[in-house]
Amino acid sequence: MKKRIFSLLMSGLLVLGLTACGTTQESPTNENTESSAGTDSEQTVDGKSLVVYFSMPETTNPENMNAEEEYSTVVIDGEVLGNTQYVAYVIQENTGADIFRIEPVTPYPMDHGELEEVATEEKRNNAMPEITAEVENLEQYDTIFLWYPNWYADMPRIIYSFLEQYDLSGKTIVPFVTSGGSGFSNTIQTIAEQEPDATVVTDGLYISRTEVQDAEQEIIQWVNELGYSK
Repeated sequence: MKKRIFSLLMSGLLVLGLTACGTTQESPTNENTESSAGTDSEQTVDGKSLVVYFSMPETTNPENMNAEEEYSTVVIDGEVLGNTQYVAYVIQENTGADIFRIEPVTPYPMDHGELEEVATEEKRNNAMPEITAEVENLEQYDTIFLWYPNWYADMPRIIYSFLEQYDLSGKTIVPFVTSGGSGFSNTIQTIAEQEPDATVVTDGLYISRTEVQDAEQEIIQWVNELGYSK
């Protein structure tokens, strides 16, 4: 399975067609509303899906990683993938969804200490980092798998940028998160507040950053329970 995912990555078949910078801003109504979707293992979900993810691997070198670099990455056939990047590919492989990577116009530093400083400053200032590309034909998708790491008991601020940029009204949002132990914190509630007219699955999947490498079957089982397996 992992080798198939890596082959797709290298061939470029996983990348959704993107339009270069120049995104438009939309401001969803900020209401405190949240609803859940069922998780019956035998249900079948119709409609097209999109995996949206933000991943921040702290190295591209599989050799001599320090602890923080190991925690933020998965190594497949000698190639380094970010934790959330790897999970996004597993979901894409098992659902047939399209995929979109959230990337900032100003790249984040890969050094852990510097990354912490930037992330802390963004959180303090409620920053909205600009995203490099935009999703084409968002209206064709019924379900958005939203995958992100937990940064300081919150979503990375660039996830806020995505939710502000796109109106996901009428869509189902399925959150997934990786973290060092904080789980989702209050991020599912935050997503529901940012996208009040979407259906937000309240029992999304959390995977510890130390267990991502061996979580493939857990991810597949969860996708099956949600009814999104292809």
